[in-house]
Amino acid sequence: MTSVFRSAAEAGEFLITAEVAPPKGGDPAHMLAMAEILKGRVHAINLTDGSRAVLRMSPVAASVILLLHGIEPICQLACRDRNRIGLQADLMGAHALGIRNILALTGDPVKVGDHPDARSVFDMESVRLLKLIGKLNQGFDWNDRPLTDGVTDLFVGAAVDPQLSSWSGLQRRFEHKLAAGAQFFQSQLICDFERLEKFMSQIAAGCNKPILAGIFLLKSAKNAQFINRCVPGVQIPQSIIDRLDRAENPLQEGVAIAAEQVCLARELCQGVHMMAVKREDLIPQILDKAGIHPLNAP
Repeated sequence: MTSVFRSAAEAGEFLITAEVAPPKGGDPAHMLAMAEILKGRVHAINLTDGSRAVLRMSPVAASVILLLHGIEPICQLACRDRNRIGLQADLMGAHALGIRNILALTGDPVKVGDHPDARSVFDMESVRLLKLIGKLNQGFDWNDRPLTDGVTDLFVGAAVDPQLSSWSGLQRRFEHKLAAGAQFFQSQLICDFERLEKFMSQIAAGCNKPILAGIFLLKSAKNAQFINRCVPGVQIPQSIIDRLDRAENPLQEGVAIAAEQVCLARELCQGVHMMAVKREDLIPQILDKAGIHPLNAP
């Protein structure tokens, strides 16, 4: 099965992905509607796995639904809710169902989510999960026993946070994920592009793996202030908050800011990961403002 995302990544193309949350319930209609709007504008749709420890449909099931509608998914898989048996079972199942792109994550702690009394698993974390996927791709399980019914072929990525306060910690974590087999990296929300440039030139230089900068649609000054309060490691500059506060139409100002950030990212790395919570329909408008044409445009 050909992966458009993987082919574009390996060809060195500028990559565009977008995040869409699976539904809370059994009806995927809204998720599908948002994904259909993004068809032809992004290389793949990234489906979250209980982001912020909030209950949603299985990303494996959601990924299959997108595949059935001709939309390529990147299936997030977090270690929070599964032990190594469950992780391997889901990964083999994902491969069998036609899913080829995986984003390997440790997962957010349950205490921040909507089921704070749930029991965490964390049998593994993201670096070990990357190694596990590498073994499955080579035809072995975590205990180095052969897979008797065929190998997997999974294109696996990892998260990175260039704005991490500890520079040495950022470098160490990035190098560990690279050594563990990460084939692409998706960043957290980026608002400090000088820091991103430093990361690209001093840590990621020469890794020959795509880095996708996280671009977030800010809907208002209040939205930006909420993120500063509630999202660890993110500090949206006061200048952007003031700009949103002064705008006659804060949402459209947020679109303009996101488009400017896409342009900045385009000069620094090989892709962008678009996040527009509950307004994924505005992502094409952001890309248009940034001069990013539809994928098959001449």
